[in-house]
Amino acid sequence: MRTVFGFALALLMSAASGETPVERGAYLVNSVMVCHNCHTPRGPQGLDLSRALSGGQTFDEPAFKVTGSNITPDKDTGIGNWSDAELKRFLVSGNRPNGTKVAPIMPTEFYTVLTARDLDALVAYLRSVPPVRHETPAAEYKIALKPEAPTYAGKQASEQELTDKLARGRYLLTIAHCLECHTPEGASAVHDFAAASGKGGRTFKGPWGESVSANITADPAVGIGGWSDDEIKRAITQGIARDGLKLKPPMAYAAYATMTAQDLDAIVAFLRTLPPRN
Repeated sequence: MRTVFGFALALLMSAASGETPVERGAYLVNSVMVCHNCHTPRGPQGLDLSRALSGGQTFDEPAFKVTGSNITPDKDTGIGNWSDAELKRFLVSGNRPNGTKVAPIMPTEFYTVLTARDLDALVAYLRSVPPVRHETPAAEYKIALKPEAPTYAGKQASEQELTDKLARGRYLLTIAHCLECHTPEGASAVHDFAAASGKGGRTFKGPWGESVSANITADPAVGIGGWSDDEIKRAITQGIARDGLKLKPPMAYAAYATMTAQDLDAIVAFLRTLPPRN
């Protein structure tokens, strides 16, 4: 009975929003979850959307060297031969169909909260994008990697939970994996979620040069505690900080600019609750 009710609720919410699964998946991939940031080739002029999701940037970290993989339905170099169940399992576990584990820069630990409806939507959309043949290099692991337990992750969310504004904001912040970039790493390339979640300070290198993630906690001095809602929204959607400084990638403000007003309000409301860190 519970399963039937959950399925019926998901159908009702889809009908109420007017979204098909493919449309919902497109919104998640292209906006909230910013999948293009890692999985689409990037040049001096930005993302090359003519080869969208066919494999992207190379991350050369102290712990590993990996390239964003091809997640188009190409059968030889993408995910075209994966079953729906294999793709869903990968998204929430990081385990590929061949048994290998994905590098931790793929935020599958954050995706453990994905609702059943959103998992279905992601699969539906990824099946719909044009296949692109593009082989990416195999990952290189330099040290043994430890499992992580991100803040607010670990348990699948329900559609009913997302009717609450703060719970919706927490969910969106998590699947957008904001705390992956805005939390410093501790020993063994593991994020210090327990003591420094949202504190910022991670350095990112790429075609944009070098950028350092900001403190997004409610700290009034070094975080966003003193910012207005509109200032936070401007930073998220336009990449302009409170002091007018232009934010660099990988802050994906162009993608976030397409978020709904409801989702943006929910994220700002939840950001207000992040414990101050300095």
